[in-house]
Amino acid sequence: MTTQDPVSAQTALQQDIARLIIDTLNLEHLAATDIAVDQPLFGDGLGLDSVDALELALALQKQYAIRIDADVKASRKHFATVASLAAFVQEQRSACGD
Repeated sequence: MTTQDPVSAQTALQQDIARLIIDTLNLEHLAATDIAVDQPLFGDGLGLDSVDALELALALQKQYAIRIDADVKASRKHFATVASLAAFVQEQRSACGD
């Protein structure tokens, strides 16, 4: 198994979500490639908090025309990493017929 560099390992959707996080939360000191797809977004990872989560949820809903339920347990799972967010967005888009 070969090791991929972080840029090539990111899908286009994951890169878009990383950029959305940066733009929405004013993290201009970061580039999309600085956020590893498996890096935790909260706590010791990227350091986001609950206010950031709300802003990000609104931005995701607007950008991808998806619905995010207020189920805290499910949201924590979906918002864990860029990879989990991308999988959630893809799942929601597929369910809507996009």
